[in-house]
Amino acid sequence: MISPWSMGESVDASLKTVVGAGKFVRERSYASNQRSSPRGASPRPPGETAGCKCRSSPASPTTLVISAWSAPLHRLLAGNFFYSLRKRVGLAEEWVYVIKRDRDGKISWNAFDPTYQMWQPLPPLPREYSEALGFGCAVLNGCHLYLFGGKDPLRGSMRRVIFFNARTNRWHRAPDMLRRRHCFGACVINNRLYIAGGHCEGFQRSLRSVEVYDPGKNRWSFATDMSTAMVPLIGVAHDGKCEVYVPAANRWSLVSEGMVSGWRNPSISMNGQLYALDCKDGCKLRIYDGASDSWRKSFDSKLHLGSSRAMEAAALVPLNGKLCIIRNNMSITTVDNDGVWETVAGKGQLRTFVTNLWSTIAGRGAMRSHIVHCQVLQA
Repeated sequence: MISPWSMGESVDASLKTVVGAGKFVRERSYASNQRSSPRGASPRPPGETAGCKCRSSPASPTTLVISAWSAPLHRLLAGNFFYSLRKRVGLAEEWVYVIKRDRDGKISWNAFDPTYQMWQPLPPLPREYSEALGFGCAVLNGCHLYLFGGKDPLRGSMRRVIFFNARTNRWHRAPDMLRRRHCFGACVINNRLYIAGGHCEGFQRSLRSVEVYDPGKNRWSFATDMSTAMVPLIGVAHDGKCEVYVPAANRWSLVSEGMVSGWRNPSISMNGQLYALDCKDGCKLRIYDGASDSWRKSFDSKLHLGSSRAMEAAALVPLNGKLCIIRNNMSITTVDNDGVWETVAGKGQLRTFVTNLWSTIAGRGAMRSHIVHCQVLQA
């Protein structure tokens, strides 16, 4: 977030705009922003403004509209130079983006800022994905969040592909997929998007076909079909392979029995290791040992949070070099290489446990919403 004090200019903070939402909302006063600023923060002199810009947080839906800086600031934040500079000096930030579905089937999404440990609301998703089912989600180029395929409740399976640019907070169209499909497997290898299997209305309902999207060429192409039509539960890229598709050889092979027998969803490949959750609430993690073709326990928090839908771990993603567990109640826990667990978002652990217990006893276990996809974007 770009704040008034980080620019060293006096601004009118009475209004702010949500980029892409097309409407204005009331903003807190400059004084209240000062009170919420990090300890020790103070206005910077104009000479340091350029340095402050490259050190500020990425543009967000709560970015202030500043009349004096509007045009040049917009050009700066819309280009690649600002973000490449941030990355070069080691100041690029990773944010967690979560896509949820409520009890009425409506899709919404939020972004989590790990620096200030706050969830940020985002503008509505494009209409075609507001109620879609079985669509895919992936990140390319580090800052582009892609939504693809899926099933429209009225029109059936889709080929549509759109992506969100975290640097400009805008949605864009990408080339449609080659086949209509929903409920498929997807993963990213070498910044290319691979999609396999899934369902499609018509004579051939279950698909064997595989598609690859190359953002550099901005086009889709077919890869070798799978040997069997299937609806994959998950797709994971590990050791340079999509389990188990080898892009260099353009061929598929069977997954080892030991890997399948202990594989639980969600899972993630990070730093050359394949991790999976070993408990429904994400309180335990296991790691795959390729030498013995078996899974072994890796990290245990020693704190079981319950088995309700609210406490269910819905996603496992990498965040700032740590394993990040996101639950349906939007609580977040990170685990580092030393096995240190830390809750960075959500209610206190005891309060959460007690609330979960009483909800179960009272029969109020129904969730208002549950997580469909979770990704990490960098800007």
